[in-house]
Amino acid sequence: MCLGIPGQVIAVDPDRPEVASVDLAGKARDIGLGLLDGAPPEPGDWIMVHMGFALARMTEAEARDGLEVLTALGQGYDDDGFGGESLEATGEADDLWAQAMAADEVSSGPARGGQA
Repeated sequence: MCLGIPGQVIAVDPDRPEVASVDLAGKARDIGLGLLDGAPPEPGDWIMVHMGFALARMTEAEARDGLEVLTALGQGYDDDGFGGESLEATGEADDLWAQAMAADEVSSGPARGGQA
């Protein structure tokens, strides 16, 4: 499972069109655009970012919804990256992880070709 963070493009350097400066929760980050199809995004466009790369273009509504979910999960950005009150600090992380793994196992069958 991957976590994509919505970010808003600040600028694309014409000398380096494969990299954009992107606002991720108030911090400017250089993000690789090589995985996006088509022309580079424009300032103001929203993209989904994972591990320093833009994976997809997003509408403003999709970005807003994604940021709301991240905030609700306690995974919004603060000055040090991910922060605020983490799920681990509340003791909910283990329960949520177990639920996610159980749901994944049910949907994909036994792991690594095991018998059902």
